[in-house]
Amino acid sequence: VFNIANELLLTETAYVSKLHLLDQVFCLRLLEEARSRSSFPCDVVHGIFSNICSIYCFHQQFLLPALQKRMEEWNSNPRIGDILQKLAPFLKMYGEYVKNFDRSMELVNVWMERSAPFKAIVQETQREERCGNLTLQHHMLEPVQRIPRYELLLKDYLHRLPEDDQDHRDAQKSLELIATAAEHSNAAIRKMERMRKLLKVYELLGGEEDIVNPTNELIKEGHILKLSNKNGSTQDRYLILFNDRLLYCVPKLRLIGQKYGVRLKETSSVAVPRTFLVSGKQRSLELQARTEVEKRDWIQAIQATIQRHEQTVESFRHLTCSLRDDESTPPHSPVRHAPSQLLVVGGSASHSCVELGKRAPTPIREKEVTLCMKCQEPFNAITKRRHHCKACGHVVCGKCSEFRARLSYDNNRTNRVCVDCYAMLVGVCPSQVGLSSSSQRRRSILEKQASLAAENSVICSFLYHMEKGGGRGWTKAWFVIPENEPLVLYVYGAPQDVKAQRSIPLIGFEVALPESCDRLERRHAFKISQSHLTLYFSAEGEELQRRWMDILSRAGRGEEPPLHRPIVESLEEEGEELGTPRPQAQSLLFLTLLLRKTL
Repeated sequence: VFNIANELLLTETAYVSKLHLLDQVFCLRLLEEARSRSSFPCDVVHGIFSNICSIYCFHQQFLLPALQKRMEEWNSNPRIGDILQKLAPFLKMYGEYVKNFDRSMELVNVWMERSAPFKAIVQETQREERCGNLTLQHHMLEPVQRIPRYELLLKDYLHRLPEDDQDHRDAQKSLELIATAAEHSNAAIRKMERMRKLLKVYELLGGEEDIVNPTNELIKEGHILKLSNKNGSTQDRYLILFNDRLLYCVPKLRLIGQKYGVRLKETSSVAVPRTFLVSGKQRSLELQARTEVEKRDWIQAIQATIQRHEQTVESFRHLTCSLRDDESTPPHSPVRHAPSQLLVVGGSASHSCVELGKRAPTPIREKEVTLCMKCQEPFNAITKRRHHCKACGHVVCGKCSEFRARLSYDNNRTNRVCVDCYAMLVGVCPSQVGLSSSSQRRRSILEKQASLAAENSVICSFLYHMEKGGGRGWTKAWFVIPENEPLVLYVYGAPQDVKAQRSIPLIGFEVALPESCDRLERRHAFKISQSHLTLYFSAEGEELQRRWMDILSRAGRGEEPPLHRPIVESLEEEGEELGTPRPQAQSLLFLTLLLRKTL
């Protein structure tokens, strides 16, 4: 108990010296400059230091002497509760200082830039040894932090004090009075900490974005990778999540360190392996985290922030509506039905007819498509180049995207769109402009979109393949066995192609590991053989090789596939075991496939 009381005295002595520095050094020097030379208004100095003079007088003339006297006579009167109970009501004066603290910080920052004499006095004083290389703002935080320290010391004092001690009652009452004052100080400290974080980000952005606002709250920040829509390559980016916006920043070299320029402020997310989608009204981005944990943290933080933001907007909307009820606000006014700025996309991104042109699409990466998603002609680097439809995000050729339509998400500017989107946005039938819509043609057997087939597949992944005696080397392709056609293997050039390059009925094929005479150089290889046809495959790993061989063997024997979720090449499913199959003849399906093969 004595040690705690003595610590209170020692910290109080140090605290009074800080108050002296604020009141008798910083404040006094600035007031002398303002009164003698009128370099800046005296009201500015009074606004900055508020009632620091009263706080300094209270501690220097009353509380500190009382504690010093009590510690000198501790052996005869070992108590401090009565002193704190008597003087604790005067701590209410801190309320004014705490309330004025944000304005004080703002005034210091403003006049450090506006007035050279003000800045010179502050910096000169800060260089003195008694300042300890700390700024004026740091010293001004001391009174805000002092009340919570009283509370912690008094709690420890009560914990050590026997309940039947004569000082217990006074100490308990003192704690209640100080705790009330500490609530205001703690709130101010939390607010100041948020402001410090905002200032740090403000400096990181080079002062280009106005984010230093008491209503703003920094939620999360960190590096992220952005996936290119063209080739899927990654680029380093920086995300800063606030309570009302998401800043998407790109590196920008400056003379002092590395700053970031803001590119995007709207948010959404979708959970796919190690990537998530940030989708705003004017732009959509596919981002990749470095780990699964990092990805999950970002998605949870963004979704929680969106939810809180929407709840705040909804509460404000109800409040506004209730205030306007007397003015007969129309039921369909913007106040009652403000559209949401944010969208959370689940699964594969798609745009409804209602949203087409109103929200930025999620572009499909060019490397995932080898055929035009409209006319299904193969792309090449010269005569059939890839283009993105700015309305739906599909990858199409120049002929299928030679139309222009105004898109509301891009301030009604004209953009390149595909033939189908042009028909929906402008209202002109594709046949009237010389092109037939993809829906008007007779679909061939191979016209099964790879992404849709993969979503409902027995297994799908990239494999390298080569045909024996075909004269070509190993080729990488996307292979899918659909659930509704479990005995057919579809070969696609890329995961987003709308048409397969080839379909292979699997009945009668035998699956085996390659023999030494096959002379295959690739690892994790296997082959399927039927009559004079032999196809070689190479998987990325041993587990994926085993799964493909198992499923292809069942299909070759005409057995029903195992009943479990689709097998895809992902880290999350790498360690799962296949379920036990239930063999059953599929005579009708065999005849259908054989007839289809013949046709």
